[in-house]
Amino acid sequence: MKRLTLLFLAVLSIVIGASAQSYTQKWNDLYKRTEYFDSYGHMIGYAKYSDLYNRMEYYDSNGNLQKTEQRNNIYDRTETKDRYGNTQSTRNYNSLYDREDIKDSYGRVIGYKKWNDLYKRYDVYNSNNTLVGYYKWSDLYNRWEYHEN
Repeated sequence: MKRLTLLFLAVLSIVIGASAQSYTQKWNDLYKRTEYFDSYGHMIGYAKYSDLYNRMEYYDSNGNLQKTEQRNNIYDRTETKDRYGNTQSTRNYNSLYDREDIKDSYGRVIGYKKWNDLYKRYDVYNSNNTLVGYYKWSDLYNRWEYHEN
């Protein structure tokens, strides 16, 4: 009975470790959009570039607009806005630290993304400099995968 319990715990830990991936994104050439999938393969949303508004638009799986991303050349940053046009966050490159800072609507740094040469991935950190996840390119599936820690 003890062996059976240990075997069950070992299999359970392998399954939990294998499902740590949060989502994947893949380009859909037919619809000209990037689609996001959860770890079970279900589409949770998609992003599509709008030539009319010159911005990236993010939709849920039902086609409802969730947020937009647009480049602001005056302030040299990318602004993320909710579906009502309110600024949620901004992103800009910080050459001093060689990273992309993510700031809230008040200008406070809430996280950053930095390239990791050793692992060939983008590491994502929160405002406390704690690694919260990373983006890694999968050559096998030809897509970016985000893994949460």
